[in-house]
Amino acid sequence: MGPYETVLVETPRPHLLLVTLNRPDSGNAKNTQMGRDLLDLWTRLVADPGDVRCVVLTGAGERIFCAGGDLKERKGMSKEAWQQQHELFERGRDALLEVPVPVIAAVNGHAYAGGLETLLVCDFAYAVRAARFALTEVTLGIMPGGGGTQTLARRVGEARAKEIILTGLPFSAEDALQWGVVNRLCEDRAALMAGVFATAGRICDNAPLSVRQAKKAIHHGLQMDLRRGLAFEIEAYNRLVDTEDRREGVLAYNEKRQPVFRGR
Repeated sequence: MGPYETVLVETPRPHLLLVTLNRPDSGNAKNTQMGRDLLDLWTRLVADPGDVRCVVLTGAGERIFCAGGDLKERKGMSKEAWQQQHELFERGRDALLEVPVPVIAAVNGHAYAGGLETLLVCDFAYAVRAARFALTEVTLGIMPGGGGTQTLARRVGEARAKEIILTGLPFSAEDALQWGVVNRLCEDRAALMAGVFATAGRICDNAPLSVRQAKKAIHHGLQMDLRRGLAFEIEAYNRLVDTEDRREGVLAYNEKRQPVFRGR
């Protein structure tokens, strides 16, 4: 996949895709080209992940994960151009939401506005302790439009989401951990990437079809009542019973060895 102008795509180990937002001189802010690059990348992964079993999304540099939309590019932008750009961002968000393999955000620094919204669309996140988080849109005459009013409320609850969004004030990494925005805090970028790669590596070692079906069941099940969610889960489960990986997993257990999963 790629190469892209604003995004680096690497494979640091088999089955793991590392995606880096690469505009460090602009706080890794999303401009129109990054919107195009991310839409293409996520759409390709939705269509065919190939041998990718997990994705890690991070930002270039030591200070900022993503500062949101590029306000320098947006200065003087017409209503029509603004809305066209935002539709590009929306399509990228929706594609990221549909990526069938887990996407972990490695938050190497501050995540503001659209940067925080991107984090919230990922499956879960680890962050450095120095990171700060905010949805600042109401201070700019707009409101969250990258999913923030929906994804944040689902993570932290309605009352906390209203406080964060309506004040536009930043909150700390410790608050983000306590409120469920991130799963783990790390001391610095090196520790962050080591921790994320360890978790991603464990996911990559598990049965890939099982991981995909479990992700799908959790995500879609939460949009249903419990009885429908349980029915959806068993449909997802039953698709795994007649797979080579299920037979390999049981055989490896009985032979007391590590399974070799092939995604079949």
